[in-house]
Amino acid sequence: MKNLFKRREPLTDTQLLMTITIGIFCIMYVFAMIFLGGGFLRPQQIFDMLNDNASLIIVSCGLTIVMIGGGIDISVGAVTSFVVMSCAIYLNKGGNIFLSVLLAVGIGLAFGLVQGFLISYLEIQPFIVTLAGMFFARGMTTILSVDPQKVTHKGFLQLHNNKEIKIRWLGHRVPNGNVIPAEMEIGVIIALTVVIFVFLLLKYGRLGRNFYAMGGNQQSALMLGINVKRTRFLSYVICGLLSGISGYVFLMHTAAGNATNAAGMEMNAIASSIIGGTLLTGGVGNVIGTFFGALSLTTIKKIVVSSGLNDPWWQSITTGGMLCFFILLQSVVLGRRSKKKSANNS
Repeated sequence: MKNLFKRREPLTDTQLLMTITIGIFCIMYVFAMIFLGGGFLRPQQIFDMLNDNASLIIVSCGLTIVMIGGGIDISVGAVTSFVVMSCAIYLNKGGNIFLSVLLAVGIGLAFGLVQGFLISYLEIQPFIVTLAGMFFARGMTTILSVDPQKVTHKGFLQLHNNKEIKIRWLGHRVPNGNVIPAEMEIGVIIALTVVIFVFLLLKYGRLGRNFYAMGGNQQSALMLGINVKRTRFLSYVICGLLSGISGYVFLMHTAAGNATNAAGMEMNAIASSIIGGTLLTGGVGNVIGTFFGALSLTTIKKIVVSSGLNDPWWQSITTGGMLCFFILLQSVVLGRRSKKKSANNS
């Protein structure tokens, strides 16, 4: 009987910020359903958000790992763009689909290995290294082709044209009585698989715990016997790997390569991680929060467009305002919790 009334453990900072993000996303979406209606009343709206942002979700997962460890990687968008262009050109030259997947993964891993080595073992500032990586990837993308590359590979086009999974029972009925099934792309399955994998890694894996320890306090992590250099190196390797996967998912969605592909994705990924409760200082974050952070970012943009504000700067303004709101919210919530802990300890 005593176990039934056992006092609950307070939420950790990571759990609290994640819960706030999920709550705000639900409030925003319900608001859109009530006051804007239209597509927000259909399950397909959620699937459209996932279809359009599967690549962003994958990149954000990698960036969350790096940020939890106290680092940053601003090259992820450029690496994704480089992967898209490389695979598009390779396929158009008669390449094999399986080998194109290996090419995407190989490019992502190469950036992760090189940048991770420079940051972890040569102790160069992450911002400088990944800024150089961003310029290098953008430059290589332009060298490959300045013109857009539409994929003409028959096998890949067949994969692209049949990438949707139809869910009839979540569809909507049109005036003539027919039911249009909801559609979810294969890329969404890949993105959700990545989210689950990273969640399990961070929550139950020893490496995941090392990321939190390293981001929370590097000196304490060293005293606990954690190999900080190797742990930081692996965080960038995983981030690079996920950037490569993200690039191929992006190509599956668009079936075209362009020098401006994934432009600004690194900023959206950082914003998704922060909105999801990941602190830039490290040690706090959760990939589930990042997932809902990406959906929150997309939802606010769709609300702006549905409200009749179609000019692109309105989306930038609302994104900036939302990011500032969450940063301020994190500061207030964590500040109050730290004061409460200090009062209880004194």
